[in-house]
Amino acid sequence: MTSLDLVIRARRVVTPAGEQPLAVGVAGGRIAVVAPYGTELDAAEQIVLRNDEVLMPGVVDTHVHVNDPGRTEWEGFTSATKAAAAGGVTTIVDMPLNSIPPTCDVAALELKRKTAERQAYVDVGFWGGAIPGNLADLRPLHDAGVFGFKCFLLHSGVDEFPALEQAELEAAMRAIGAFDGLLIVHAEDAHRIDSAPAASGPQYDGFLRSRPREAENAAVAVVIELARRTGCRVHILHVSSAEALPLIARARRGGVRITAETCPHYLTFCAEEIPAGATAYKCCPPIREAANRELLWDGLREGLIDLVVSDHSPSTIDLKHLDTGDFGAAWGGIASLQIALPAVWTQARRRGFGLAEVARWMCQAPAEQAGLTHKGRIEPGHDADFCVFAPDDAFVVDANTLQHKNAVTPYAGWPLAGIVRRTWLRGVPVDIDAGPTGRLLTRGDHR
Repeated sequence: MTSLDLVIRARRVVTPAGEQPLAVGVAGGRIAVVAPYGTELDAAEQIVLRNDEVLMPGVVDTHVHVNDPGRTEWEGFTSATKAAAAGGVTTIVDMPLNSIPPTCDVAALELKRKTAERQAYVDVGFWGGAIPGNLADLRPLHDAGVFGFKCFLLHSGVDEFPALEQAELEAAMRAIGAFDGLLIVHAEDAHRIDSAPAASGPQYDGFLRSRPREAENAAVAVVIELARRTGCRVHILHVSSAEALPLIARARRGGVRITAETCPHYLTFCAEEIPAGATAYKCCPPIREAANRELLWDGLREGLIDLVVSDHSPSTIDLKHLDTGDFGAAWGGIASLQIALPAVWTQARRRGFGLAEVARWMCQAPAEQAGLTHKGRIEPGHDADFCVFAPDDAFVVDANTLQHKNAVTPYAGWPLAGIVRRTWLRGVPVDIDAGPTGRLLTRGDHR
């Protein structure tokens, strides 16, 4: 009898200790052994990766807007999880908006789970929402297994997910802190943005002025102060302003339990190079200047930014107003789920980072932040979720060939380094032409 279901040997395996030549043994969907490359291991199947291939943990993307049910024409669980699998992503955590209804009570969570259960090609978890009037729903959502709670401090873009005023934010933090939950925050100050000139027309500079960095910095400062006051764990979503990073660093030194993320588009693009009318680049908070981008990379180097996730926020093509190029009217969101890994790798290697750092930002750290203790690492006991990545291959992004439901992304036409050749979920290759095999995840679920 064989003791293992599968052994994968690779000259480059990315583990928390760095890259090494290893043999990885899988049994029952879990990593059972990680041994030197030449170790004899008895298994039903043996696979040897090519010399140009790297075995990485499956990417864990904890910031994905699937929009299903209710806005399935924007994206759905079938298209989103196929895109994830094609991009080496083995776990996503779905945001509570822009689905209808948003995931702000247990009934909405159950509807979302029922919608996802037969469509998931990768594993899927869920965030809950914190909105005005749902304080009583937070603990039941926590008990039902959401990974934490998202809130906005300004209009979210959809009316069914309203923002919290400061008193409501503090009340939500006290409620969530009482059961040691996690609050994740879209941090832009509504009053400062309301005072800024409104965006309109095709010039990106006008849109950038409408979402000033001061609004982001001020909102982060408010979240920090309330977290200090309440003891609640907080996470700052999609940091675009590098000026917020010293605030976060000081808060950590002062004992505030705060983490932060950024996204591939803030690490790739810069405001100076966005063409007039190119509304595919519109997102909130906005892509800022080249100097700011480099400071975000410094934040990753110094550990001030903990993780990198896609913030995949698609819409139908008409909502991007590509015909008029009006940044004021266009939907603010960037579609990048399938290409997040090569996008980050392309920029990371130019700045001297290796795949071990990329895996820490995109696999290990998101899993840890969400409490997915069995994901994100190639270590015994973890799920056998793998991405086979060819880091020296290259391709040019063709939006029409991506699995995303709508073929619009600012990466269209961009040359990227690194191709995902295979994705394994719990030791089984994901075949997007076959039936879905993903599972629905709940907080504390360590299957």
